[in-house]
Amino acid sequence: MSLTSTPTRYGAVAIAIHWTSAIAIVATFGLGLMAAGTTDPATEVTLVRGHIVLGSLVLVLTLLRIGWWIWGDRRPALVAGQPPMQEFAAKVVHYGTYTVILLMASSGIMTVILSGAIPALIAGTALPDFSKVVPRLAHGIMSKLLLALLAAHIAAALYHQFIRRDRPLGRMGLGPA
Repeated sequence: MSLTSTPTRYGAVAIAIHWTSAIAIVATFGLGLMAAGTTDPATEVTLVRGHIVLGSLVLVLTLLRIGWWIWGDRRPALVAGQPPMQEFAAKVVHYGTYTVILLMASSGIMTVILSGAIPALIAGTALPDFSKVVPRLAHGIMSKLLLALLAAHIAAALYHQFIRRDRPLGRMGLGPA
């Protein structure tokens, strides 16, 4: 498989970024939900540390993906025969996802800074109440929006894979293109 994309299939770099991002996003959501639901301060610190590390990885991968599409590669052509509205929706979901990830990372960074949590994260002591920090509200809203965008992305991929049978999973490295 080529590092760069062909007209019909994504390249190895794009595929690696995509699937690594997907796994990291799911894990980040999981850690964030577990941290919000725990009452043990030591467990909360551990979960928030993991959430920050994985969230940072998602940010780096998203910036790398954007840079890759600008300077290193070109996306495969859209599947022929799609209605213009589906093409528009695909662009909205993809660019919306990148935008929301960047906003989530920004609001997460600002939440940690403005809450004064950095010393507690380093020392492993009880964290401050993040709900009292304004960027935390934006972080929560963006997380719900990201879930909606990811649900739309997955639903579209499954629709195209099993209804239209134009094999988007093959284009993304899972099976024949």
